[in-house]
Amino acid sequence: MSHPTAGTPLYTDPVHHAPTDPTLIEAPDGSWRMFYTQRRAGDEGPGVRWVHGTDIGVAGSTDGGRTWDYLGVVDGLDPNPGRNTLWAPEIVHAEGRYHMFLTYIRGVPDSWAGHPRAIRHLVSDDLVSWQDLGAVPLSSDRVIDACVHPLPAGGYRMWFKDEAHDSATWAADSPDLTAWGAAHPVIEAPPHEGPNVFELGGRYWMVTDEWRGLGVHRSTDLSGWERQGLILDTPGRHPLDAGHGHHADVVVGYDADGEEVGWIFYFTHRREPAERRTDVQVATLRVVGDRLRCDRGEPTHLDLRRARRG
Repeated sequence: MSHPTAGTPLYTDPVHHAPTDPTLIEAPDGSWRMFYTQRRAGDEGPGVRWVHGTDIGVAGSTDGGRTWDYLGVVDGLDPNPGRNTLWAPEIVHAEGRYHMFLTYIRGVPDSWAGHPRAIRHLVSDDLVSWQDLGAVPLSSDRVIDACVHPLPAGGYRMWFKDEAHDSATWAADSPDLTAWGAAHPVIEAPPHEGPNVFELGGRYWMVTDEWRGLGVHRSTDLSGWERQGLILDTPGRHPLDAGHGHHADVVVGYDADGEEVGWIFYFTHRREPAERRTDVQVATLRVVGDRLRCDRGEPTHLDLRRARRG
């Protein structure tokens, strides 16, 4: 029996052609939303202005994630006037509401260095209207790329990149996603960004963007981590999936045979002179023995209606 497969690429932004940092969440009506940083591949400003001043784009899917329709940008996320920079949304449903943890930079810088970054907390009941609760107090004023996962004994942990501490992953805990404890380092060298944590095959896993593929770390308790190596570090078979995999999100579910799998959503750069255009791709994760495996050339039988809940 054949099963529908996801296309390559899975999605590209139809307006600015550079979606990055995807995160996926089920909407109240059972459809799915993909939120992402909407870089502007065609911006002619100086330096890296094209990756700043960004909105958060959103796409929707009603067929389990195989096709996506552009739904525009998310309004009401910026508490300040003027054009500012919104990056890397993380969205979870917890404590009866949707929570977004959003990287925020004032203004539209044209360079990477010297600009404070914060992670802001917003809440929503419908994924459309958002209330800003302010910046999360973390380890420095150079924090980006939040990821949140519940802890086995209750409460939550946020992992994030701290650029002021050698671009390492740090973490802080909260009982309710509102009050946060002191942050501490978790994964240090080599430098990286975009931590994402999920549970698959009886273990916890963290993938991090090392700009040469995704670093893989495994854990039994979300505290001690053992490095495995890299995935998505070699080219895919499709010409639009030839670059390294970057800044991923993982949804765990079940394939048509009932096997638990992870669907990893990542972005790649197109191989053009400026490498500004990007696409969102998807591949399948499996745990084989004690290792996380990902063959990006394997057809991806994606159906988010089979996502694991609870």
